[in-house]
Amino acid sequence: MWYELTLTPDDNDTWLITAPQFDEVVSYGGTQEEACRNGRNAIEEAIAARIANGVDIPFPLKATTGRGHFVEVPALVFLKSGLYMILKSKGWTRADLMRELKCQREHVDRLFRLDHNSRLDSLEEAFKALGCPLRFDMEFPQAA
Repeated sequence: MWYELTLTPDDNDTWLITAPQFDEVVSYGGTQEEACRNGRNAIEEAIAARIANGVDIPFPLKATTGRGHFVEVPALVFLKSGLYMILKSKGWTRADLMRELKCQREHVDRLFRLDHNSRLDSLEEAFKALGCPLRFDMEFPQAA
């Protein structure tokens, strides 16, 4: 899933990067490629901070328009932020999820930490506990 970036040439031969969906994201890079990479990292940090502070996360775009600059967040970041958004929308707390999963608090906390490499089966179990089982949709290339 994608988030939009805005690149602006700066006066010192760098690129200033912001993200329209995240007011707190401001970064830079020496090249457009570096600026986009730094912008993606800044978006990941913004998502982690929003989870830690109980703040809403903007929904990512399902596709890009082809114009402008867009970055795709890693699948694990997407899944963990999605889990957080669903938990929040249902009015549940992490303690509620812990009781539903019948597990320790630390296990649930790790599901929301972007720096922890959670197992897919643990995330699947959490989504199912929230009444939103994971579904994947992939497009496979056509054989020539």
